[in-house]
Amino acid sequence: MSTSFAEALRPVAARMPRVVREHEVLRVAGWLPGDDPEEAARKAAREVLFWAQRRAGQRLPREAWDGESFDLPLPGRDPSAIRLRSGASDLWTFRIHDPDKTIAGRTWATEVVLGHIPGQPAQFSARLLVATNEDELVIDPAVPGFVQQVASKCRLMVGTQRAAASPVYCESDGDAEALVQLLTDPGRQLPAIVLTIPDGGKAPYIDAGKLAGALAGLAHVAVVHPEAAWGLTNRLGKRLSVFGGAARVYLPGFEVGADPFAHRLVLAGQLVEIEGIKRATRWLRETAAQAGLRRTRLGGDVLSFAAIRAASFELQQTNLREADASDSEQLAAALKRIDALQSEVGDLKAEQEYYVDEYEKERERAEIAEAQAQKAAYRIQQLTEQLKEQGDDPDSNIALPTSWSEFGEWCDQTLAGRVVLTPNAYRGIRKPLLQDAETAAKSLLWLATKCRDRFTKGGGSIANIPIFQGIENAPCGADTFEFDWNGRRLVADWHVKNGGNTRDPTRCMRIYYCFDQQTQQIIIADMPAHRRTGAT
Repeated sequence: MSTSFAEALRPVAARMPRVVREHEVLRVAGWLPGDDPEEAARKAAREVLFWAQRRAGQRLPREAWDGESFDLPLPGRDPSAIRLRSGASDLWTFRIHDPDKTIAGRTWATEVVLGHIPGQPAQFSARLLVATNEDELVIDPAVPGFVQQVASKCRLMVGTQRAAASPVYCESDGDAEALVQLLTDPGRQLPAIVLTIPDGGKAPYIDAGKLAGALAGLAHVAVVHPEAAWGLTNRLGKRLSVFGGAARVYLPGFEVGADPFAHRLVLAGQLVEIEGIKRATRWLRETAAQAGLRRTRLGGDVLSFAAIRAASFELQQTNLREADASDSEQLAAALKRIDALQSEVGDLKAEQEYYVDEYEKERERAEIAEAQAQKAAYRIQQLTEQLKEQGDDPDSNIALPTSWSEFGEWCDQTLAGRVVLTPNAYRGIRKPLLQDAETAAKSLLWLATKCRDRFTKGGGSIANIPIFQGIENAPCGADTFEFDWNGRRLVADWHVKNGGNTRDPTRCMRIYYCFDQQTQQIIIADMPAHRRTGAT
């Protein structure tokens, strides 16, 4: 017996034609420098039209080259453009369809928007969409060819960095320093893909030229020679560097001391075979394309062709009413606008479905990662106890970090399975005013050992007891607060503090935490500064 409506209707669904669904593959959004925004937009539009004319297979009408609205009814392609002037703003949008040459029923759509207003540079955006009835869409995302031309000839900028259709090559320490400046630039909005050349090799395993061309405007691509890799490692540290033929994706917001697991590393061993190179290349392309979709907002950073067309028809309706046009003319304009609004709703619905799908994928990944992390923590706890039972103290010769740049990595490596820093705590240790990182590390080591043992095995109260000279452990009292960790709501009811009533942030230390019975770990909710609360 069927247990759900879906199962009961499956035989019927199998006989019905598959639903064609539109997927947005990628978005490119940036700006064009220059003293004349109108000329910059016109130059970029010509690159788009040259590309579209080759796609269409015949010459576009004169209106296209004049930057005006046009429609060219070509079966399966239908290139068209809309010029919309409203007040001081000037928008030009173009769209063309392209049936897939190998997959039946798959049709691509490319949209471009160029616009400018007085006092600001010209804005450029492009969208690539695909309509298909395939159950699973497997593609290697790549920007349309005109994006490469706009990047090269019009100096397309994304954030503070120039988009490029070719990789940057780093061969010296000076080049490595320049790459670090790019990676740590707070204005960088695109992922940076760093490919390295293996020792004794002449090129990275992944074709850097093809990758950079496919991801122009979506990612920065750099190739690092072995000599420059040493400089990169010296500057970033081994856990955040990349070398020996490996590849790494540095996401926007990267800084020295960042979480290495947030900037994924593809090991050289995964790239020595053709299939491994194909998998890694596809993943790099998908990562860059998805980052662009997440970074930009449809209707904000990027405008759709349907939205501009709807606005154009609305303006046309207004003009017809003011001109007292006939009812038939106004009705025709209204029907066109309704059609455009339906297309716009379809775009927004597709975007909403994309985010829902991404949410479900992220939720599933988070649940798996949390389960794996919990199992790993239990295993670490068991191995630590076994070592202690055999008379070996794994914490006896631990070297403490002397600077905050080493702190997060030290905590991850040394205290794994016993002490966990929340994202808020990680933010607190990035650039704290507190100068004494070593004392904070010594306090966390006490939490991981003696304090945690009191929670798990008993042995006396930990309220208002000295840890070492000048440092004590105490209940939070009025400073107790709730925080979220791994999808659960916890309460930080303990803190480690230094003595005295100083509020000087360079000397005042507070480490707020709780003990989590479920994972048997100390969870650091906030550190190393004193929290500002209603009580303080």
